[in-house]
Amino acid sequence: MTKFLELKNISLYHKDNIRLKNINLTVTQGEKIALIGKSGAGKSTLISIANGSLSPNEGSVIWKGNNINKISKRESSNIGTIWQDLFLIDELNVAQNINCGALGKHNLIWALKNLLGILDKELCQECLEAVSLPKKALYSYISKLSGGQKKRIAIARLLRQEPEIVLGDEPFSNLDPLLSKRLLNLFLNQKKYYRIKIPSTIIISLHQINLINNFHRVIGLKDGEIAIDLPIRDVNESKLDLVF
Repeated sequence: MTKFLELKNISLYHKDNIRLKNINLTVTQGEKIALIGKSGAGKSTLISIANGSLSPNEGSVIWKGNNINKISKRESSNIGTIWQDLFLIDELNVAQNINCGALGKHNLIWALKNLLGILDKELCQECLEAVSLPKKALYSYISKLSGGQKKRIAIARLLRQEPEIVLGDEPFSNLDPLLSKRLLNLFLNQKKYYRIKIPSTIIISLHQINLINNFHRVIGLKDGEIAIDLPIRDVNESKLDLVF
């Protein structure tokens, strides 16, 4: 299996505050990993280090054999992240926000054209279809949408990015259980679409433990350290007790 992402001897601390300690993990192509742990265990910090937006005090992050700090902007766009803060732009319509996912793969002229009108309309519509939103939502403005709709627009933007791996920082928090399952199944079930490709490799942090069953692997953090790293078939109540 192809190694996508490697975290080697990762530690992050500030004085006596240890946020992550000696984290080692390897993610191979096609793996679907659930990241679990109590609030403050280090899940968001690990996601931020894994995508290169936060630098550790010790250790290194390797993306497809290269240090993540040395890859190009275009290559870094192959690492997609869904944040708790969605970073949508209220002044732009839904289509323009979705197209922002593709900025890393286009030049400045393309970015300016996106501000002037709707680019790649059919592709944006298919991204909306994937997250169960109607095509007419393309013309809506972000400020007019509900919280659940905004979450789905952020995921549609990520699909437009066409990353090879998705890192999710509790992307389904504050959503109703049915919608959470629907959005998670988008990545777990790999439904085929004509214009977009659903990334097959995911690391998603969850606070809903009932959602972990269809993942391949579960990594549990406790106090900034890996407490468990197991295939889903080996995860039981006693193992979860080591995390919670």
